[in-house]
Amino acid sequence: MANETDVFSELDQFDRKILAALAEDGRLSITDLAARVGLSKTPCQLRFKRLINDGYIEGFKAVLNPAKMQLDHIAFVEVKLSDTREAALKSFNEAIKKIREVEECHMIAGRFDYLLKIRTRDIGRYRRVLGERISTLPHVANTSTNVAMETIKEGWDKFGSSLS
Repeated sequence: MANETDVFSELDQFDRKILAALAEDGRLSITDLAARVGLSKTPCQLRFKRLINDGYIEGFKAVLNPAKMQLDHIAFVEVKLSDTREAALKSFNEAIKKIREVEECHMIAGRFDYLLKIRTRDIGRYRRVLGERISTLPHVANTSTNVAMETIKEGWDKFGSSLS
């Protein structure tokens, strides 16, 4: 099994520092980023552009506060399909992407086929999304819901110390 350093072997210490700094604060100016990682502005900017072009940085976005937007009801849904041949999986995958309340969708190896993270404003809205949208998707045989009572940690830790 590859370890963290193997995964990032083509990145040097400055590349890893740039990624870690941007993961912490994606709004850093090139000047502030360069100062934080110990490079001058031009080499930092060249590395930054290369990291984007090479696909290490996929984009930038605002991290929204779901509670402020009254979207703090989270349900994790296990989905079992009636058919798991490639065409059925493709059909389900295309359909699930169209449901905006589905925050995450993962194909799982185990007793069910997919694990969904659904975010809505309340249990009533969740029930409608499940009954009218998810349960009617192609090849859905059954679902099982787990409701989050409290979120302790959410989001990717953005490499933590493994990059710096």
